Amino acid sequence: MKSPRELSIDIRLIDMIDDFKLSGKAMEGLKMLLADEELQAAQEYANTVSIVRLGYNDHGPVHMRTVTYNGVLMMDLLKKAEIKTSFEKEECGDFEDSLMAVILGSLLHDLGMCMGRQNHELHSTILALPIIDRVLSAVYEDDWHKITMIRSAALEGIAGHMGTIHISSLEAGIVQVADGCDMTKGRARIPISLINTPRIGNIHQYSADSIEKVDIIAGTDKPIRIDIKMSSAAGLFQVEEILMQKVANSTAKGHIELYAQVREETEKRYL
Repeated sequence: MKSPRELSIDIRLIDMIDDFKLSGKAMEGLKMLLADEELQAAQEYANTVSIVRLGYNDHGPVHMRTVTYNGVLMMDLLKKAEIKTSFEKEECGDFEDSLMAVILGSLLHDLGMCMGRQNHELHSTILALPIIDRVLSAVYEDDWHKITMIRSAALEGIAGHMGTIHISSLEAGIVQVADGCDMTKGRARIPISLINTPRIGNIHQYSADSIEKVDIIAGTDKPIRIDIKMSSAAGLFQVEEILMQKVANSTAKGHIELYAQVREETEKRYL
């Protein structure tokens, strides 16, 4: 059964997609994913492995929904700034096809946590593939050109979300940054409550626990502005070692402004 928080994000996602006024394919795909029992079970088990077994932050249904929300929000800002996606530039698809790739990549990117942390992004591609094919076959029917390219971009976003391998599409780059932006204290609440003794990985929880708020809004110089508010300097680890690595390796980097601030201290601009 979905939690109230999951249901709340589901509603916001559906409302955002509806606001685009597209053909309906992205909405159909999103609703299929949100109702998919296999996906829900995989997300929940990924969280069990991440939090209970390994002591990491949330990598479950709330996190994957939040990343999807972040990705859709950034896609909206790019669209309003008239920035073309890779599909649009290459004239092989339209904005809605790109949006579908971002939704798939974001909502499925951490399924590999079911198998553990090491190489989880690559394991995620294996676990995500049948779900991606199931959804795209239903939404795009026998349009194999669209199915192939959307599947490829979604898998690229999943495989590249850690920022450790080269990606080339803007769609995959958005998934990468959207993942990095989910670092507020809510992700660390449960693992911190379970900590009894110091262990490797605690810095991720304590750093995330210092992140009060992450806003994704329209920028001044660039289409996307990411604003991070922190309660202590511990949050700088999350910004500089996690998010910045992903942004630096992302195809979306040129479209992003990044700011961070600790309490009342002077705001710092990274990009």
